[in-house]
Amino acid sequence: MARATHAGVLVGLLMLTGAPVGAQSDADLAREDRISDLERKVEILTEELERVRSEAAVPSEPSGYSARYGYAPAASKVYGLTRGLSLGGYGEGYYTNFLHDDGAGADPDRTEKGPALAASEALDQTDLLRLVLYVGYKFSENIVFNSEIEFEHARTGGASASAGEGSVSVELAALDFFLHDAVNARAGLLLLPMGFLNEIHEPPFFHGVQRPEVETRIIPSTWRENGAGVFGHLGEDLEYRAYVVNGFAGSLFTDRGVRDGRQNGNRAFAEDLGFVARLDWTPTPGWLLGGSVYTGKSGQDLETPAGVRLPGARFTLWELHGQYRRGGLETRALFSLGRLANADDLNLALARPADAPIAERMLGGYLELAYDVWPWLFESEKYLAPFLRVEYVDTQDEVPGGFTANRNRAFWLATTGLSFKPHPNVVLKAEYRNFQARSGDIPDELSVGMGFAF
Repeated sequence: MARATHAGVLVGLLMLTGAPVGAQSDADLAREDRISDLERKVEILTEELERVRSEAAVPSEPSGYSARYGYAPAASKVYGLTRGLSLGGYGEGYYTNFLHDDGAGADPDRTEKGPALAASEALDQTDLLRLVLYVGYKFSENIVFNSEIEFEHARTGGASASAGEGSVSVELAALDFFLHDAVNARAGLLLLPMGFLNEIHEPPFFHGVQRPEVETRIIPSTWRENGAGVFGHLGEDLEYRAYVVNGFAGSLFTDRGVRDGRQNGNRAFAEDLGFVARLDWTPTPGWLLGGSVYTGKSGQDLETPAGVRLPGARFTLWELHGQYRRGGLETRALFSLGRLANADDLNLALARPADAPIAERMLGGYLELAYDVWPWLFESEKYLAPFLRVEYVDTQDEVPGGFTANRNRAFWLATTGLSFKPHPNVVLKAEYRNFQARSGDIPDELSVGMGFAF
């Protein structure tokens, strides 16, 4: 098609000259030069038209994208574009076999059951846990939109025979305004910048089929709220983010922690606001040291059905984290502690059970070690890392006077497993999780899973 176009242009131009083709006068040579120049321009225009038509259907892939501005690599693709639309996403699924300790019952945080099923038994299950689409748009060098739309548990609607209902949720929808390397603005539905995984939770980039329990129960990932704030770099080694967001809904706190109090951008009460800030330091290649803090009241001026106004109940959560990577070695450490003011008044207002109160203090931490052994075994560029993570979680570390802590909510957890990547953005996982509760029993878990990001 391109050759026919070029030939047509050439014949037309020759006919316009009105001179024999074989003549080699200076005028003929000049006309030939002009024709060659026109052919080159037509070829360039044809290639450009084909590129535009292709990118209108499928956005181009930016080169060398990586985690940026607090977002995971696939979510950061939009920043690598000159302008226009970016598409990305990730997904993960698993199979879990529950190994019943004597007297162990199901954990409602991990085994959602349909309304007709008893919650006292942990049944083996398989789940397409998440399928996520990132949609970004770069309006200009200074204005970028990013979003994350998540499909959970493979369906929506009512509960199925085996489990509770799935959901479709917006987990991120934010506009970035780039002003200066040190100070930029962000507004929308924001991922709170706490811990390792609340912002960067794509499955190829963390070990284990399940996320660490500390970063689920103490840091209530995935934690997102409506708000606005600033972010940027302070020199080459320091990176920060600081936002004002709507606060928790303390009426939904339980003995399991504050996770149920996330409002997730859904007509969120904003009588009480929260503040969150994070600072990361990379002193040398391979090292990451940092911390974050959140504080805000959670009463939201709400009243119980009995007409009792909830107390302010300020919740303050902080965490410290460190990471070191060199060669095939990967290490992580994290500690987090949360305190709830007016916990006694909140428990009384909500008529919480005496043996399952909302705690005044909750804490958790973990250490993780992994090593990529593939280069020691094979020459191809793949990844195979055995890993071990040891963590402690206690959502009932201190409870108000007159209440008794639910010690089944305090446990040690040792997780060991393998992460295999046949491609940097595709992972196959296996893990064994051994729970040791302070009181009662929690089933151990043997799981296999898969994940990908693009």
